Amino acid sequence: MNLKREFKGQLSFDFEIPKEADRNFHLGGRSFYFFDFDDNVVYLSTPIILFHKDTGGEVSVSSGEYAHESRSVGKAGKFADYFIDINDDKGSFRHFRDKEFTIGERKKGVKQTFVSDIERALENAEHVWKAPSWNSFYQATYNQRPVSVITARGHGRETIKDGIAMMVREGHLPLTPKYHSIYPVSNLKVRHELGDVELKKNVAELKRVAIRASVEKAIKEFGYSPFHRFGMSDDDHKNIELICEEMRSLKLDYPDMSFFVIETFKDAYAKYEILAHETREVVSKAESRNNQLSLL
Repeated sequence: MNLKREFKGQLSFDFEIPKEADRNFHLGGRSFYFFDFDDNVVYLSTPIILFHKDTGGEVSVSSGEYAHESRSVGKAGKFADYFIDINDDKGSFRHFRDKEFTIGERKKGVKQTFVSDIERALENAEHVWKAPSWNSFYQATYNQRPVSVITARGHGRETIKDGIAMMVREGHLPLTPKYHSIYPVSNLKVRHELGDVELKKNVAELKRVAIRASVEKAIKEFGYSPFHRFGMSDDDHKNIELICEEMRSLKLDYPDMSFFVIETFKDAYAKYEILAHETREVVSKAESRNNQLSLL
C-alpha cells in the first residue's frame, strides 16, 4: 500500500511504508492484539447516567470518571446519593446499547450512539480523541495482525464494526482491521455466548471469559504454536486485575506461548509479561506510549 495520500490521522509520506511481519511468523507463530476501546483506543463522549436516590434526577459522567468513581457510587464521595440503573433501555448505560430505530429514523439515517460518538470525536483535534493505545491499534491494523475488540459496551458486533469503519473512511485508519473476534461483553447475546446465561457476571469477569475464548479461537484457527503471542490492553485497573489472572491461567495451559497485559493511563502505560508464577513488568509507566507494539 502506498501511503503517499494524506490520511487525516497520520503523517503524509512520499514513500511506501513496508509492512512488518509478525515477530515469530517465520517460526509459525502469530501475534494477536486484544483491545478495550473506550479511553484506551479512542476517547468518546458517551455519557453514563447516574440516578439520585431520592429525586430520580439524572447526572451524566464520562466513562473515565465512572471508572474512577464506580466503587464509591451510592456509598461515599460526590456520588454517595446516586445509584446505577442497569435497565438497558432507560438505565445508566442506555447510550452504550443499540437502539431500535423506527422506519422514519432509519430513512433519516439516524446512527447508533457508538457510530455518532465516533463521528463527533473525529471533529476534534487528534490529541483530543486519540487514547493511549491508538498507535498500537493503528499499527496492528496497518500490518493486518489479528485484532480483537473486547469492550464493556453492549452494542451489536456490526455496530462496533460500523464505528471503526468510519475511522477508515475518514482516513484515520489505512485499512479495515483484520478482526479476530469482537466481544461487546454487555450485549445480551454475547453474554449468553460467554456462558453468562443468568446475567450475573460483571464486566471484568466477562472480559476474562472473552479473552480465553479469543485465545482458544486463535489456536483453533491458526493451529497450536509455541510461538504465538497474545496481548490485551485496557485502561481500567479492576479489569486489569482479572485480565492478568486469566492470562496467568492461560500461561499454565499453554506454557510455551507468550502473554502480555498493557495497562494504559492518560499519558503513559505499563506493560507486563505474564509468567506462570509471576507478573513481570517489562516497560515502565514513564516511558512513551508509542512502543506498545514492539513486544508483540
